[in-house]
Amino acid sequence: MLVNILNFKIKSFGLDISDRSLKLVQIEKRRKKNMLVSFGRIDVPPGIIKAGEIKEPEKLSLLIKKLIKNVEGKKISSPYVVACLPEEKTFSQVIILPKMTEREAKQAIRFEAEKYIPYSVEDVYLDCQKVIIENAQRDKIYVLLVALPKKIVDRCVKSLKLAGLKPISLEVESQSTVRAIFDQKKEKFPPSLILDIGATRTGFMIFSGTSLRFTTSIPVSSGSFTKSISKTLKIDFQKAEEMKIKYGISKRTKKAREVFEAIIPPLTDLTEQIKKYIDYYHTRAQKDPSFVDGIKIEKIFLTGGGAKMKGLKEYFQEEFGLPTYLADPLINVEVLGNFPKDQALEYANAIGLALRAAQENELY
Repeated sequence: MLVNILNFKIKSFGLDISDRSLKLVQIEKRRKKNMLVSFGRIDVPPGIIKAGEIKEPEKLSLLIKKLIKNVEGKKISSPYVVACLPEEKTFSQVIILPKMTEREAKQAIRFEAEKYIPYSVEDVYLDCQKVIIENAQRDKIYVLLVALPKKIVDRCVKSLKLAGLKPISLEVESQSTVRAIFDQKKEKFPPSLILDIGATRTGFMIFSGTSLRFTTSIPVSSGSFTKSISKTLKIDFQKAEEMKIKYGISKRTKKAREVFEAIIPPLTDLTEQIKKYIDYYHTRAQKDPSFVDGIKIEKIFLTGGGAKMKGLKEYFQEEFGLPTYLADPLINVEVLGNFPKDQALEYANAIGLALRAAQENELY
């Protein structure tokens, strides 16, 4: 048993690394409340990260240093960090094992993994998490298996270390996102679809009960809408971005209709891909005994910077016939200082990572 004689606690923060930006959030526990005390964002030039793979660790490390130096709110004084790993490079699957101890399960996972993951076990890092499922078979345990290519993880760790940081935990984006947007005081949730609409892709996640059940990445994004507006209306990217934000999905004026018509191709593509994955999930869930805690999706939550586009929530609600909400990444935290609450959706992943960091801090 480890006795913490000096009552030493580390301080760590969350760092969201994506193709186009870095976002930082630090949360401190004060009187059992999660207080958001530090935040920051910096753009990542094209080419440094492509499709979740860090191509230039040295350049990324310089950006991380710059972000930490210019953070708003309380200054970052600790090198300890919880960072994310790209969803599009991650394989996850809930698997069923005979009832056994946690130690035995970890040993069994390596042998079972070969049956499920599309990589050689030698080329990936494996992680697992026990999944609590109501009405599950008593002689079985359910485990979420996660696998990531070693080269993806190693380049992330290299970038952090070059920036003078010490990673205490790495996790995939979907895990941190759901931690941020679901009330941690509740014990379980009905099957819910989370769409994380980012600059370069849309994350597709299904959360049910107490855990993630399915994740994938769709290569249609908020940036796809902007590119389509730029190409169709023959305007530069920045102007197209401004028009997307101003008009969104609207037909109220002539200009709004022009923007809407320009968005239709990528929006239709995104909608069809979402429907395909919903159908796949429902079909799989009906055949898989690990889905005894819920099959039919009941709600949709939108997060990410692209979720704020005018009319998008109403469009999805009509298309899918399900209650659709903008997620609330501040549901588990209180904000100090001048954190831009209107940008909270863009910080969802960073907030989830910071919540994990705050939990890790309490272990020391």
